[in-house]
Amino acid sequence: MISTRRRAYVETYGCQMNISDGELMEGVLEGDGYDIVATPEEADVVLVNTCAIREHAERRVLGRVAQLGGLKRQRSDMVIGVTGCMAQRMGDDLLEKAPYVDLVVGPDGYRSLPSALRAVQPTRRTPRKQLSVIDLDPNENYVGLEQRRRSDVTAWIPIQRGCNHRCTFCIVPYVRGSEKNRDPREVLNEAADAVDAGISEVTLLGQTVNSYRHGDWSFARLVKAVARVGGIRRVRFTSPHPNDVTEDLVEVIATEPAVCEQFHLPVQSGSNRVLKRMVRRYTAESFMAKVEMLRSAVPDIALSTDVIVGFPGETEGDFGLTLDLLADVRFDEAFTYRYSPREGTPATRLPADQFIPDDIGGDRLQRLIRATRSIQAEINEQEVGRVEELLIERRGKHEGMVLGRTRRNKAAVMRGGERDIGHYRTAELVRTTGVTFIAEPVQG
Repeated sequence: MISTRRRAYVETYGCQMNISDGELMEGVLEGDGYDIVATPEEADVVLVNTCAIREHAERRVLGRVAQLGGLKRQRSDMVIGVTGCMAQRMGDDLLEKAPYVDLVVGPDGYRSLPSALRAVQPTRRTPRKQLSVIDLDPNENYVGLEQRRRSDVTAWIPIQRGCNHRCTFCIVPYVRGSEKNRDPREVLNEAADAVDAGISEVTLLGQTVNSYRHGDWSFARLVKAVARVGGIRRVRFTSPHPNDVTEDLVEVIATEPAVCEQFHLPVQSGSNRVLKRMVRRYTAESFMAKVEMLRSAVPDIALSTDVIVGFPGETEGDFGLTLDLLADVRFDEAFTYRYSPREGTPATRLPADQFIPDDIGGDRLQRLIRATRSIQAEINEQEVGRVEELLIERRGKHEGMVLGRTRRNKAAVMRGGERDIGHYRTAELVRTTGVTFIAEPVQG
């Protein structure tokens, strides 16, 4: 018997919040009777879930949507939608630039996806039409929307959407709106549901996750409560803001066994002058104090960061201060970016002569990458020989190998198979490629 159910495919780009939103959209569509399929070729509805942080990401998505437009020419009844931050930022302009796109839906429109898809679905009697759903709703808290988890190993749990910090380089507050924090009871119920599904690692998500407040619940209180949900063995969170690293939160990391010894602490720049222009609201000195607070309480903690080079007005001296800070902190991992102007953000209104030429910005980025990778390789080389507990996430790239992560979020590949995925395995880190470890099982 041939199924008459509609089939949907969601393709996600960008951050962990986008991954979680992709799962949410799949849950909404499943609840409306759709089958979720693994490829766009199988689908009646294709949703491209997007990021707007950098111009490169948007160009990549536009290229991918153009490819899907070719697929649509073979299937006139196919509906193509673009969702997420890029959809919110571009709105109706996206429908003009990509005329094969039928539907544009921003982050606060996911609840209305089924009705929006019905509205644009062509029939024999109604011609094709386009629709954008991009109103930001301060009351949309996603209550009652079920996620369809793609992983049986780890669960992403959004606790906050939107942002109040308004850094001058960042588009997020303009495409996701102001900060909205979920009721802690919903978060705890979702953590318990993950355990019921056989998942023991959860990651709490927010744009500035540690600024979370709900009534008398602080972020530290929420992390502690999640860590004490029966069956939870690992708790992570991302992405914190340095200003909201509190003594209470550090104490929870130090004392709660389920909270992982890992902290992502975006610095962006080591220059106080640049930080002020970015409106980061901390100095290099106060940032270093937060690093010291974390390492004093949790000496073995692994720290990662985000760094932007080429911000308008950045001098070679400012860039040197960034390299100095990275050398002082010695982050276990750094995500490095060249400044990307985002239309609508305050930084784009800075004087034109302050924008960094392409050759200088590109050179600084390459120097930054070399510096951070060198530090990471040195740290990881020193960790060869450690015995770690790995949570196996998936098969490795090579036959007979699997990939897992330590509590400190270090990736390691080891011998194993399908039976290992989702389970904890004790292994010795025997060598490193500089970024990833090669591990050998330890018989216990």
